[in-house]
Amino acid sequence: MRSIARFCFVKRILLQLRVVSDLKCLHRAYGTASSSAMLLLDDDHVFDNGPAVVPVDVSGEINVKKSVGRKCGNRRSRIHRKHVLSPVVVRVFKSLNWEAARQLKFSRTKKKYGFSCSIDAFRMVVNVFALAGMDIEVYALLRDIVWYYNKSNWDAFDLFSILLDSPKDAARSVVVFDLLIKVFAANSMLEHALDVFVQAKETGLELCIRSCNFLLKCLAEANRREFLWSLFEEMKSTGPAPNVYTYTIMLNFYCKGNFGEADIDELLEEMERNGETPTVVTYSTYIYGLCRVGNVERALDFVQRLISTNGPVNVYCFNAIVQGLCIKGKLYGALKVLEGMKSCRISPDVYTYSILIHGFCKQGDVEKGLDLIEEMKCSNIEPSLVSYSSFIHGVCKKRRSDISLGIFRDLGAAGCKYDQTAYSILIKGFCMQGDLDSAVKLMEEMVGNNLAPDPSTFESLIRGFCKTGPLVNALELFNMMLKDGIIPTIATCNVIIDVHCREGRMEEALKLMNEMQTQGKANLFTYSAVINGLCKEGKVEKALELLPSMLKRNVLPSVVIFSTLIDGFAKQSNSRKALMLYRRMFKIGITPDLVAYTIRINIFCHRGRTYEACNLFKKMIENGMEPDKISYTSVIAGFCRTGDMKKASALFNEMKQRDIFPTVVTYTSLIFGYCKLNCFDKADMLMGEMKRNRIAPDVVTYKILFAAHRRHGNCDRALEMLNEMKNGILPDHMNNMMLE
Repeated sequence: MRSIARFCFVKRILLQLRVVSDLKCLHRAYGTASSSAMLLLDDDHVFDNGPAVVPVDVSGEINVKKSVGRKCGNRRSRIHRKHVLSPVVVRVFKSLNWEAARQLKFSRTKKKYGFSCSIDAFRMVVNVFALAGMDIEVYALLRDIVWYYNKSNWDAFDLFSILLDSPKDAARSVVVFDLLIKVFAANSMLEHALDVFVQAKETGLELCIRSCNFLLKCLAEANRREFLWSLFEEMKSTGPAPNVYTYTIMLNFYCKGNFGEADIDELLEEMERNGETPTVVTYSTYIYGLCRVGNVERALDFVQRLISTNGPVNVYCFNAIVQGLCIKGKLYGALKVLEGMKSCRISPDVYTYSILIHGFCKQGDVEKGLDLIEEMKCSNIEPSLVSYSSFIHGVCKKRRSDISLGIFRDLGAAGCKYDQTAYSILIKGFCMQGDLDSAVKLMEEMVGNNLAPDPSTFESLIRGFCKTGPLVNALELFNMMLKDGIIPTIATCNVIIDVHCREGRMEEALKLMNEMQTQGKANLFTYSAVINGLCKEGKVEKALELLPSMLKRNVLPSVVIFSTLIDGFAKQSNSRKALMLYRRMFKIGITPDLVAYTIRINIFCHRGRTYEACNLFKKMIENGMEPDKISYTSVIAGFCRTGDMKKASALFNEMKQRDIFPTVVTYTSLIFGYCKLNCFDKADMLMGEMKRNRIAPDVVTYKILFAAHRRHGNCDRALEMLNEMKNGILPDHMNNMMLE
C-alpha cells in the first residue's frame, strides 16, 4: 500500500508537469550526458556499416501524425496518407546503414520536410534500428530529437506517444523507451524519464532493468529522494524486479547520509531475502556507509566475518575502515588494519598509504608519515603527489617550509609533475612563517607552469600581508583576483573588509559589504567588522542600521555585535539606547557575555544606580561568569562615587581573594572615594600599596591627591605629590592651574 501511495504521488507530480507544459513551454538545459558510457560516442563515431539484415515489414500502411498548429508540443491528430520518404530514409530502411542514418540530423530534416514528416520518419527509423538490435544508434537518434526539442523550447513529455510504433503492438517499442529513459536521465530531464516509465507501465510494457537502474542512479546523483524511493518501491511491486545492481545503487544512496544505520541494515537484509547475492562492490558500499555514520568498529567486525566465511573482500573495504579510524584519530588502530590486510593477502594500494600518511601528518607526526612513504617504496608502490602533499603539509605546519620546499624540488627533479594543491600548500606554509617573499616567488613560478592560483592561494597571501604588511600588497592582490575573474572566498572578502576598517576606510568597507550582501555572501564576521569600525568612528547610529539588514538575510547578530553597539551608545552617553539594545538582546534569545554585563554595570554606575549595578554584578556571577578586573573596578568605582566606601572596600578585598589583581584605575577610584570623605590616611595607605605592588600611579591619581591635600591646606603633602609627578609624569594644564 505504501508503494502504491508513493507512486501515485509521483504520477500526480508528473501530471501537473504535463499540464503546465501544455500551457507553457518549459526551458530545460541540455547538458553533456557524462554519466552514460554511450555518451562517449560523438557524431563522428563510425558504427558498423553492415549489420545483419533482419526482416522488417515497412510495406504496410504508414501511420503519419499531422501537426496541427504545433509550436510547443500541441496535440496532433493521426491520419493515414501515402507519403514518399526522402531517398536517405529509403536507403536506411534498405541497408540499415548507420552512415546513411547519421545524415538524418533532425534539425535539418525538420527544416526541409516539416515537423510532422520528420518526426514520423525518425520514429520509423528508430523503431527499425531498435528491432535490428542497434541500440547505440537508436540512442544517438533519440538524443538528437531531444536536443532539438530542448533547443526549440518544445514540450518533450509527449515524445512517448509520438515514438510509440503501434498502440496495438506496443511491445515492439520497448527498446526505444528503455533508451529514451536513458537519454532523458543522462541529460538531467528526470521528470521526463519518470514520465516515460509511468506511461510504459500504463501501456503494459515491461521495461529493461538496466534502463530503470540507470534512471535510479541518476535520481540518486541528483538527490531526488522522493522520486528515487517511489521508483524503487514500484520496481519491487510491479517490475522489473530489482537486481544486485539496483540494491547497490540504493545502498550507495543510503550510505551517503540520506538514511540511518538501521535503514542500511534493513536494505542489505532485504536484498539477501530476495535471493540477490551481494557483490564485493555491494559490501564495500555497505562498509563505507557504516564508517560514514561513525560505526567503524562494526564495519571492521563485518569485514572479519566476511573473511572467515570466504566472502568477497577487496582493498576498498579496508580503505573505508582505515579512513574511518583516521577520522576518529585512531591512527595506530588504522595501522593494525593495514597489517591485517597484508595477513589476508590483500595488498594495500597507494590510497591506503595516502590515507594513513595524511592522518599522521595532520596530527603532526611527520616522522611516521615519512616511514610510511619509505614502506610504500619498499613494497614497490610509487607514492603519488597526493601522498607527498600530505607530508609536505605536515612539515609546513611545523613551520619548516624550507624542508618542504626541498622535498618539493626533489620531486620535480625525479620527474613528478607539480599540481595546484602542492603549490598552494607550500605558499600557505611560507605565509604562516611570515616569509612572503618566498610565497610570492612560488606563486609566480606556479603561474609560469600554467597552473592558475585558486582562491585559497590568494587568501593565504592576503592574510599574510594583512598580518605582516604592507597592507597595500593585500589590496593589490585582492584587486588582481577581481580583475582576473577569480571569485574570492567569503573569508578573503572579510579579511579585506577588516583591513579597510582598521585603516579607517569605512566607505570602501561598506561598498564591499554591500557587494557581498547582493551575492548573499555577507556573514556574521562581515557585519561584526563593519559595525565595530563604524562604532570606533563614533557612527553608532549608522552601525545600528545594519541590524535589520542582518536579520533580513537570516544572519543573527552575536553577543559581540550587541556589546559593541551598547558600548558605542554608552560612550556617547546615550544610555537609553544602550539599555534598549540590552533588552532587545534578551528578547531574541542572546545571552549577554561578560563584556555586555560590564557595559550595563557601567551605565548603572554612571547614572548613580549603584545598587542595581551591584545586583547585576551578582547575577552575572550566578549565571556562571567569572568577573574580571574591569567588571570589579566598574562596581567599585560606582560605590566610590556615591561615597559607600564600605561596599567598595569589601569588593576590593573580594577581588584580591579571587587572585584578580587591581589596576591603577581600581586604586585611583578608591583613593578618590576616601579623599571625598577626607580619609587621607586610607588614601595614602592605598598609594603606598600601589607602589609596593609595582603599579605606577598615573596623572589622575596624582591629580586627585594633589587637589585633596591642597583643598584642606596640606600644602607640604600637595607639593610632595607634585614633585613625585615631576619624576615621571609632567603636570598637565589643570595641575598648573590648581597649583597657582
